[in-house]
Amino acid sequence: MADKRIILLASDGSSTRIIFHHLYSRFLIHTVILEKKESRKAVIKRRIKKLGFWKVAGQIAFQLLVVKYLNIRSAKRAKQIIKDGHLNINPIPAEKIVKVNSINEERVTELLLKIQPDLVIVNGTRIISKKILTAIKCPFINTHTGITPMYRGVHGGYWALVNNDKENCGVTVHLVDAGIDTGGSLYQAKIFPTRDDTFVTYPLLQTAEALDILTRAATDVLQNNLRVQNKSGGSRLWYHPSIGQYFYNRIFRKIK
Repeated sequence: MADKRIILLASDGSSTRIIFHHLYSRFLIHTVILEKKESRKAVIKRRIKKLGFWKVAGQIAFQLLVVKYLNIRSAKRAKQIIKDGHLNINPIPAEKIVKVNSINEERVTELLLKIQPDLVIVNGTRIISKKILTAIKCPFINTHTGITPMYRGVHGGYWALVNNDKENCGVTVHLVDAGIDTGGSLYQAKIFPTRDDTFVTYPLLQTAEALDILTRAATDVLQNNLRVQNKSGGSRLWYHPSIGQYFYNRIFRKIK
């Protein structure tokens, strides 16, 4: 598979770096296309339109107050997960990176057509347009921090724990389509949080657990052995918790 080309479409962050270094030791990662983080104003405006002002205000309060505290409180646990999982969070080599404002801009189409990858791996981007997904004839696969279709959207591990649904607390590698985490499932794996884990370490556990199944999925694609698993269960799209939801779940359901 040394001649097979992979492109990584991603936003910069620890999960993208972990995934890159894990795959780079096994496959030919030709290019990493990193999109610029969307402006907070644009994100908030879109959320308000979808969820309403007060819901979004509660989410912002949670992110500004609780998440910052949890990042400090959980720093030791995060370091332990990184150490135990042999996760590499060093920067991606600059010569591998192409930076774009949006993953959906015309330059990305041009790069895909020029490179003609055998596989595109997605991580942490905004929703990818149909134009990008159909620009080339190769699979796009994504690592989702939740078990689909029950936990689409964000923070699937956290919401599964809130629902006392430990059987569906995990991570999914799936095909990317025009929907939100609606593509066919390739592999899934569970995580097993400890008493020291919190809202901010669940995604790190999920990324660590995803590496093996992502490798298997990539190998399947490159060996023309791709198989989609049909998953049953209700489908629901989850959002960021508000500060009120978080404290309710922490006090009454003991989910940190």
